[in-house]
Amino acid sequence: MKTFIASMFFFFTLVSIAQMTLSGKIVDSKNNPIANANVFLEGSYDGATSNALGEFSFSTSAEGSQILMVSALAFENCKTAVTIGQNQFLIIVLKQSSTELNEVIITAGTIEAGDKARVSVLKPLDILTTAGNPGDIVSALQTLPGTQVVGESGRLFVRGGEASETQTFIDGIRVAQPYIQTTNNVPTRSTFSPLLFKGTTFSTGGYSAEYGEALSSILVMNTIDVPDLEKTDIGLMSVGLSVGNTQKWEKNSLSVNTSYLNLAPYQALMPDNINWIKPFESIGGETVFRHNFERGLFKVYASYTAAKFDVAQDDINFPNQLRNSNNNTNFYTNTSYKGRFGDTWRVFAGLSYSYSHNEGKFDVIHYDAAEKAIHSKINFTKPISDRIKTSFGADYFYTNFSQKVTNFDTGYNSEIVAAYLETDILFSRNLVAKVGLRFSKNYLLNETSIDPRLALAYKVSKNKQFSFAYGDFEQTPRKEYLIFTDQLQSEKAQHYILNYEYSKDRQIFRAEVYFKNYDNLVKYDSNMPAYNSNYSNNGSGYAKGLELFWRDSKNIKNLEYWVSYSYIDSKRDYQNFPKEVTPNFVADHTMSLVSKYWIQDWRSQLGATYTFASGRPYNDPNAKDFMNGKTKTYNNFSVNWAYLISPQKILFFSVTNLFGFNNIFGYNYANKPNSIGVFERQAIVPTADRFFFVGYFWTISKDKKVNQLENL
Repeated sequence: MKTFIASMFFFFTLVSIAQMTLSGKIVDSKNNPIANANVFLEGSYDGATSNALGEFSFSTSAEGSQILMVSALAFENCKTAVTIGQNQFLIIVLKQSSTELNEVIITAGTIEAGDKARVSVLKPLDILTTAGNPGDIVSALQTLPGTQVVGESGRLFVRGGEASETQTFIDGIRVAQPYIQTTNNVPTRSTFSPLLFKGTTFSTGGYSAEYGEALSSILVMNTIDVPDLEKTDIGLMSVGLSVGNTQKWEKNSLSVNTSYLNLAPYQALMPDNINWIKPFESIGGETVFRHNFERGLFKVYASYTAAKFDVAQDDINFPNQLRNSNNNTNFYTNTSYKGRFGDTWRVFAGLSYSYSHNEGKFDVIHYDAAEKAIHSKINFTKPISDRIKTSFGADYFYTNFSQKVTNFDTGYNSEIVAAYLETDILFSRNLVAKVGLRFSKNYLLNETSIDPRLALAYKVSKNKQFSFAYGDFEQTPRKEYLIFTDQLQSEKAQHYILNYEYSKDRQIFRAEVYFKNYDNLVKYDSNMPAYNSNYSNNGSGYAKGLELFWRDSKNIKNLEYWVSYSYIDSKRDYQNFPKEVTPNFVADHTMSLVSKYWIQDWRSQLGATYTFASGRPYNDPNAKDFMNGKTKTYNNFSVNWAYLISPQKILFFSVTNLFGFNNIFGYNYANKPNSIGVFERQAIVPTADRFFFVGYFWTISKDKKVNQLENL
């Protein structure tokens, strides 16, 4: 609010008072520019924030000798005497703080992705250059430790948690419906494109008190603050087309991406094992508008997808194929502001609105469901001293869900108010702690809770450190339960994580062990959730495991690769389980090997990904023990090739599951035994043994050099 008032004050005084401009550059002792430095005249609102080049400029009505105040996180505050009216360009050198809060970074349970992240496990371009990943953020994350390969879903399953236990945030604001609607056992995709995002934080547990309503994991994606240049991107693909454009002005910028996908032509050439009456078709787009204030950045993000399909599928319990048609509309928008006020205060405020509508027919059953969700958030951050930084804020979540199945209407309204406080404490240059509390009031469930969070990091040498994280987490039960009952409590989990990390010269190694305890999980006494089921919070469970990650882009010229491995031991007694067992989405062992190799003479980048997972449990009613079966191992070897036709034109090929491994995700069993007393079964398999993709990508820009190679 102070920033807004100050901006209006500047505007009116410009009309009546002669203004002078003060400009300069903020650098460190090595002459590197310092971005986001807070620059202002002492005792006034006149000031600015340095840009990515360290440069600043602002107008002032002050006269004569003044004191220019400069502050930046991780640097000592600086006072410089200036004389207003002198034609000069100031060069201000800041000294690094001897007790810098960022000297040690807490990495337990957190995977950073982004060129500006201090320790990046993934880069934004990895999302699209990973072989076997059709440009989907979630697919790329599934090559990292802690995730499970659940090919029939396409969603994120993290450390023994269901997909619903992971929440997605864009610019710090929740996305209530992050996936496109799909049919049974056909993987979905996320609703957003990686092209508009500068980086990703994927937390597999132990995350900050700032985030709530997530039992296992959070995925935080941040849109690009300032685009590098104006450009137009055009893509012609075997499954559709895409167009993107970025425009820049003095203080504003606008990026727009649109796409149209239609699987009908591909299905005609490469039919799969599904009877598509109307193959999947979608149209959508995303946009980001940005406005730079003197001391802050305002953003508006929006995405829209309209999709439809009509399919007939085999079902072991029906003699004829079941028809499933669906029309889906998915809209999400958020506005956010981040900036500075006063000498050292930082503020973030955001508001989002989500809307998802699904209407269709399953066999003879007509369904119509809609969800509306709002998330508002405000956060303040202030360094108390060189050794202490505190952050506090509040959240408000609202959800309205309504569903009509034939003539049966259900739905609910949910409101949650939360507040949190978190403090970073630097005990020394080698030891830092983060202590937090999150308070939550759930009006639908009529419950109040306080969840503590704690994280520690200790740096044993320049490139090696240990981190520990603990936290209590909770989440409102799924809408499949809430449409029938409000007599439940939030599901709960406790996370314990120990991490070791080594990072040096384009190499990174991570080892992490964890234990997660579940409590208050929902149970019911029917085959599936229904209006007459008996519900309770008597469920429980646990997940524990070991994860390893190694990435290297140094030792072999032009080759970049990473290897990830996960071991998990997880069991649950929830839903309608008769006892505690490993759920059907958990594989004990998972491994991924991802490689990318640039061949200069061919003007090509070659990529390959191999993924392995041990068998997953399934329940065979022909046997005595519950969840006693195990599928065979999962194997997938995928390749891609990006060929640079000219500086701004690229031809791209990819093949998913090149060797055609016959993977099985599980089995559906008949509800009743046959004439000889055996329950017959049907294998759940991928929709196709292989998937082929061809694309032509053309970038148009003034420098005639930028292309989409980093985006493939």
